[in-house]
Amino acid sequence: MKLQRIIAIAAVAGAAVTLSACSSGAGGASTDSAGGTVNWWTWDEKQAASYEKCLPGFEKENPGIDVKISQYAVDDYFTKLTAGFVSGAAPDAFQNSVPLLGAYAGQGQIMALDDLIADNDFDLSKFAVGVDSWKYTDGKQYGLPLDWASAAFYFNEAAVTDAGLTADDLATMTWNPDDGGTFDKIVAHLTIDENGVRGDEAGFDKSKVATYGIGSLGSGDFNGQTSWNALASSTGWRLGDKAAWPTQFEYDDPDFIATMNYVTSLADRGFSPAFGAFTVSGAEQLGSGKVAMIEGGSWDATTFAKLTDLKVGIAPTVEGPEGRSVISNSNANNIYTGTKNLDSTWKWVSYMGSEACQSVAGADGTFLPSIAASMQAAADAQLKQGVDLSVFTSALQNDELYPAPPTVNGQEINDTIQPLFEAYFSGERGDDVFPEMTAKTKEILSE
Repeated sequence: MKLQRIIAIAAVAGAAVTLSACSSGAGGASTDSAGGTVNWWTWDEKQAASYEKCLPGFEKENPGIDVKISQYAVDDYFTKLTAGFVSGAAPDAFQNSVPLLGAYAGQGQIMALDDLIADNDFDLSKFAVGVDSWKYTDGKQYGLPLDWASAAFYFNEAAVTDAGLTADDLATMTWNPDDGGTFDKIVAHLTIDENGVRGDEAGFDKSKVATYGIGSLGSGDFNGQTSWNALASSTGWRLGDKAAWPTQFEYDDPDFIATMNYVTSLADRGFSPAFGAFTVSGAEQLGSGKVAMIEGGSWDATTFAKLTDLKVGIAPTVEGPEGRSVISNSNANNIYTGTKNLDSTWKWVSYMGSEACQSVAGADGTFLPSIAASMQAAADAQLKQGVDLSVFTSALQNDELYPAPPTVNGQEINDTIQPLFEAYFSGERGDDVFPEMTAKTKEILSE
């Protein structure tokens, strides 16, 4: 799933694409009262292609209804949605992520689905994850879950073997903010300078590193899903002071600050690249040999598996003082309140929330379906292609995930907090930045 940290992720390349040969029109809410065309948007080109595979089954069950799937680069996606809300030309339904729930529901741009769910006997219990994340402050359900995401470590199997380590060593890494646990020892040993000296050996030159043990865990985004979050969360820390609709983010917590100090120490000791040192993707860093291990999202699994001349293993996040824990996002379908084709739109949205559709679309391995049976079907399909997703499914089954809290003013939080994180990880600010960040989130979340 390309956009789990919705506000902070890099842009997905590509223009809008139409994936149904039967569809027509250019993307706004349909004017048909029955049948006709349903316009659905996503930011993820991979998911657009995967959900195209649901169209034959849907159209067979619903003759006379065509679906147009449009995909926009994420930098443009939400700007286009906002413009559509203003002009009344937003798509009938669209993929959304939790940080935007508060804004869209609060502004009345998306529809509460409770009546549709009740009238059509739609069973929410089929979803293994995501339902509660899409309840607004009024207690109503605004989204039908599509997918979820987690994080893991992707590692160069040859580099690990050459270091005298095993996959099991990485699968059982422990961590704490005081001495870094076995994670720190493994990262140090995987680091090699230009003279072939490892990071835990005498004579290691941190100014001339050939291969870093771990890619940078510093990040500018406010939840650190594929960087520092798993470390911080393993101490028992949570992003918000409440699981849903928090009043502040807990950046001034001592455990969080200690975690950030540890993250910066990795770069200081030469075990990870400095913040912003690499501008290429994690897959390119691993593939080039610049790093031996890198943290990435569940949506990256198939990308890493396709690296040529490199076998990549997947290890779970670290086990910390309070166990293993990492934040997880859930994307969902929302229906635009201005749709003029509600019956047909509901049929498409509810079909996307069926086992039939999620199993077919999820088989590509580009996202983890929210429906338990479909999730397993996706994992089985990927395993046949040599991609083992059990790290992620096990995290869900073992209750190692906690959902990203829905908030109000998510965009403002990101715009405010990102430069402060960047200032910290670049060395421009010290620990004094964290109380400031907490105070700013408290102010924004109270608006």
